[in-house]
Amino acid sequence: MHIYFSGIGGTAISSLALIAHEAGYEVSGSDARPSQYLDYLREHGVTDTHMGVDADFIASVHAKKPIDWFVYGSAQPMDFPDHPEFEFCRRQGIKMSKRDEFLSRLIKDKGLKLIAVAGTHGKTTTTAIATWIFKNFGVPVSYSGGAKLSFGDLAEYDPRAEYFVYEADEYDRNFLSFYPEIALISGVDWDHPDIYPTREGYLAAFREFIDQSVKTFIWNDDAQELGSEASDSITPVDEQDPEIERQIKLAGRVNRLDAWLVARGLGSTLGKSQEEMIDSLNKFPGVSRRFEKLQDNLFTDSAHTPPKIRGALQMAHEIAGDNVVVVYEGLHNTRQHFIKDELKDLFNGVKELYIVPSYLARENPDLELLTPDKILDLLSDSAKEKAHAAQLDEGLKQSIQNHLSNGDLVLCLSAGGAGSLDEWLRRNLPAG
Repeated sequence: MHIYFSGIGGTAISSLALIAHEAGYEVSGSDARPSQYLDYLREHGVTDTHMGVDADFIASVHAKKPIDWFVYGSAQPMDFPDHPEFEFCRRQGIKMSKRDEFLSRLIKDKGLKLIAVAGTHGKTTTTAIATWIFKNFGVPVSYSGGAKLSFGDLAEYDPRAEYFVYEADEYDRNFLSFYPEIALISGVDWDHPDIYPTREGYLAAFREFIDQSVKTFIWNDDAQELGSEASDSITPVDEQDPEIERQIKLAGRVNRLDAWLVARGLGSTLGKSQEEMIDSLNKFPGVSRRFEKLQDNLFTDSAHTPPKIRGALQMAHEIAGDNVVVVYEGLHNTRQHFIKDELKDLFNGVKELYIVPSYLARENPDLELLTPDKILDLLSDSAKEKAHAAQLDEGLKQSIQNHLSNGDLVLCLSAGGAGSLDEWLRRNLPAG
């Protein structure tokens, strides 16, 4: 089967393209811009790719070997309303779907059991921890998460594996394409108002996901919020259990919670005791873009919702006390409007705050652009006293270097991808 991936340079699509390639499918694709993930795919044998979005390349690929399935991400129709590849596929009668429908088919065709990690926050780290557990115990596993791993490829299809570990994203209702053997729900807090205009609509999607899962492990508070009672298929887990802090030694409360959820959810599947699971979890080496160390005292983190940001801040303060400096890049202008009331006090406890322009994608054009100065105006008086509107320029670079020289921990809350704060940091402040 020949699969063409549109947006093949994105994190999620590139992971799926690599899995499809390793599973024996013919793979080709395109992306509008260069990316490190596209380079990664080429290094791993996925070479029939194109930079740019036009009909000529996909037509030439189809002429060489007919495309059976055109796979795209949720952002593609929004970013390119008159997408030429979409038009080509419609004219040719080529099957088209979002990425999750294809992955669901692959899992079924290969006879895999799905371990799906869902949640508003924590799902990328939880997916990585679940993958780590399998690999650390030497159990074959196929997987796809939202970040690069230090202990494995970006994604992997292992023909020996019984299980597939997957980060199941709720955006655009993608996670409802799946029927997991085990669902781990790492946290539920209303997000993506462009897809779920009401909190109840968001919660209803998670209830549906739980109904589609054979076994679900979920935090007590979230289970109560969803009205999901303990049963043979639902196991609420106590997030206040003192054993979490006593047994899990990872830095950061959020990481300790993610690890505990994996311990509770996968111990019996792997046939391991609680003690064996904890010992392995405490060796977890971390994951890129989740409190990732770029150099001494300089960290990048993809936290973009208030609970995620609080979690990243807690970890920073756990390490550096009061000497925490934050560089904040909002992920989407639409989301900044959605969370602006919570932004007021979010950064009260930091030593200094730099606000750079938000990373723009999938935006509502009717909303006012919240510039750094306008976001600064939303903050509490105490936060304003130590906040600065900034740009990704030499001035910000010098400020960060000065803080590092003074022994401060600099936490950069950033989007990923081309033109983001994260990319700017790796280019301008690489590890020494």
